[in-house]
Amino acid sequence: MCGIVAYAGHRNAASVVLDGLKRLEYRGYDSAGIAVIDERRIKSVRGAGKIIALEQSLKKNKLSGVVGIGHTRWATHGKPSEENAHPHASCKGDIVVVHNGIIENYIDIKKNLLAAGHIFRSETDTEVIAHLVEKHMSLGGGLLEAVRKTISEITGAYAIAVISASQPDCFIAARKDAPLIVGFGEGENFLASDIPAVLPYTKRVAFLEDGDIARVTASGVEFFCGDEKIERDVVVVNWDSVQAQKGNYRHFMLKEIFEQPQAVQDTFRGRLYPEEGIAILDEELARISGMAPSLERVHIVACGTSYHSGLVGKYLFEKFLALPCEVDIASEFRYRNPVLGKNTLVIAITQSGETADTLAGMRLAKAAGVPTLAITNVVGSTASREASASLFTRCGPEIGVASTKAFTGQLTAIYLLLLDWAAKRKALPPEEIKRMALAIWDAPVRISEALKDAAAVEKLAKKFFHAKDFLYLGRNYNYPIALEGALKLKEISYIHAEGYPAGEMKHGPIALIDENMPVMIIATASSTRDKIF
Repeated sequence: MCGIVAYAGHRNAASVVLDGLKRLEYRGYDSAGIAVIDERRIKSVRGAGKIIALEQSLKKNKLSGVVGIGHTRWATHGKPSEENAHPHASCKGDIVVVHNGIIENYIDIKKNLLAAGHIFRSETDTEVIAHLVEKHMSLGGGLLEAVRKTISEITGAYAIAVISASQPDCFIAARKDAPLIVGFGEGENFLASDIPAVLPYTKRVAFLEDGDIARVTASGVEFFCGDEKIERDVVVVNWDSVQAQKGNYRHFMLKEIFEQPQAVQDTFRGRLYPEEGIAILDEELARISGMAPSLERVHIVACGTSYHSGLVGKYLFEKFLALPCEVDIASEFRYRNPVLGKNTLVIAITQSGETADTLAGMRLAKAAGVPTLAITNVVGSTASREASASLFTRCGPEIGVASTKAFTGQLTAIYLLLLDWAAKRKALPPEEIKRMALAIWDAPVRISEALKDAAAVEKLAKKFFHAKDFLYLGRNYNYPIALEGALKLKEISYIHAEGYPAGEMKHGPIALIDENMPVMIIATASSTRDKIF
């Protein structure tokens, strides 16, 4: 959940980094800090609490310099405190690092460094990185080589940015199993753990891949994999900084709830032709398009909200295509030795394209020789680069902690895939495909109409917000929706909630219901509606 921002250019680095960290606040954090190189000395300000406290500290302790790094931390090792807040420094304070992820072998590394005389000031795993870089620089060589040697010694997930007072014109970045992007400007370059941090300055970005190291200065960016210098494609992000702002909404999640009609429309725009009753995806899915008629099985792997959209996909594929479909939580799929035969496709659903367990599931499929399709919102993300083909949702940046428009965007993409395959497999009559195409074409209007009932929803919320537990029930397609509803309540309100198939009520959960247990029943017009009542 942590955020990283780094800058090298001509502006005040502390101001740019602070601005970027503010744009990553949605990730959640308990402390924050910034460090800059100022006349060959590194100065930093950090502390527990919100960025507004950091901002106040910066007014009292001004940082000047054109190269800097910053971080928002969610505590994993050590309590939230100034000592445990990033950035973390070496013994002499002339090397500073920020880090997302977990260093799994940090205890052994720390023991060795302590024995060698290094002094630690925090309880974090991250601090070992600063001391390892210090050790390697003391043996000769520059910052780039020291970082290269450091990452060869650490085990775990990391996205890091490192600065050294001895090389004041640059910072070094590296990643493994944690996202990092580089933003390209004019006479300035940026680093961030997520795209919104750089949007006010540039839309030109490159995504670091696992094992990559980047050396970033104001004048350019060099990419390396091991000792080899490499190139990374630059993509233009079709979001803007306005999309990444709250506008007139009280918070990002509310804004994104009301952006759902646009997200659905943007996702099917240019792909859906309802009058002809077709969805055209051949160009985007060129590498797997020919599989549709001969597909015998689909495996969907995803986490959280994306898993719930995958469950809806299972119902759709099996009902309308007679195509067997399994849906796995990605963290289970990667460890259960799934049987993946020929004429099988693995679909990975991930909003960010960087979900570690989902990527691991994709790689498992690839190792088994099975093609993969990524349904993701981020062009250039790891999932989109590693998949055989990608189907992009077009939801713009999703900043709210709980996913909303990404869910409906994913459902739209799955529905387009259904229509495309229905035609290719001759699974449905053309007039039925046309009817279904017209239905999704009308979905943005229907969603907009539903959102007009916001006042009624708010009234219900005031009635039930004292509840300690909540139950969501649904059948068929509405069972995954019940799961998603319960997840949202847990994420946002910290209220215990569960989603159940309505038919399972008689097999245990009914014992939990009393006058204090609200029950939300999803009973839309469907073949199972009568079974609900």
